[in-house]
Amino acid sequence: MKKYISMVFTVIIVIALSVLGFVFHPVSFSDKQLQIFFVLLIVCGSSVLYCFLVGEITRNNSQMDKIWSILPLAYTWIIAGMGGFAPRLVLFAILVTIWGIRLTSNFARKGAYSIKFWSGEEDYRRKVLRQNKILKNKFAWAMFDLFFISVYQNVLVLAICLPSLMCVGIDTPLNAMDYVATGLVIFFILFEAIADEQQMAFHTTKNRLLKEGKTPSELPAPFNKGFNTTGLWRYSRHPNYLGEQMIWICLYLFAIGAGATTYYVFNWTMVGPLFLVFLFLGSSAFGESVSSSKYPEYARYLSQVSKYIPLRKYNPDK
Repeated sequence: MKKYISMVFTVIIVIALSVLGFVFHPVSFSDKQLQIFFVLLIVCGSSVLYCFLVGEITRNNSQMDKIWSILPLAYTWIIAGMGGFAPRLVLFAILVTIWGIRLTSNFARKGAYSIKFWSGEEDYRRKVLRQNKILKNKFAWAMFDLFFISVYQNVLVLAICLPSLMCVGIDTPLNAMDYVATGLVIFFILFEAIADEQQMAFHTTKNRLLKEGKTPSELPAPFNKGFNTTGLWRYSRHPNYLGEQMIWICLYLFAIGAGATTYYVFNWTMVGPLFLVFLFLGSSAFGESVSSSKYPEYARYLSQVSKYIPLRKYNPDK
């Protein structure tokens, strides 16, 4: 019950802030911003078509996963270039580039990319979803692929980059808010990188021990549990997701630094980072349901450790 209360509370906060963003600072573009926005829409629309058609033809529906960390680089550098390479736009794009290179290289280590660009390792969650009674139907799966994987996620990736677009044409010099945003983004990039490294190290060692002929119950602790409870993962069930969400929330601070907000905080582009929270809320819930069905100890882990914010540590003896 407690986890549902926190989820409902999060949903209410996200929706409320998104609505306030549109109410206090509705959608509006200068001529230059509108020109850039049309270019971004062309890129986004092309990506939607690519992800859907290639995913359906090859039956590998991780095409969006492959370009999730690449598209923001294109969007933010298009904005920076067409915006005259203003310092704030360039700084935003540099931070996104650091984020993108780090995340792409981490994804590549998992076998996600191949010389045949349409192939590569598919996200395990896609395989689980295909077993769903409704999604087993080919038409239902195609609609899910089109509207959730291809359209929604592509639109969301564009949306999280739009705070940079709101800074186009604004001459406000870089200030304390921009520097705070920069420091926080770098911190959370490092935080997410550490979480990913710890997860990779855990599963690499676990899989090596299994390949040596040991059964899961014969593995030494903590590998015998099957899931990671060490490092940051001892204090947060999804430290990597926490880092990812906070990176884009902190990037929104550049719009505040530029003075592109009403009542200091509100601009309609806050909907991008906020709806990213929605995506991870659903993704984490689904991932946890899969882990709960695989690992007997996972229920205890769920009861002891917070979803994102490191508040309590895992105690296997409790």
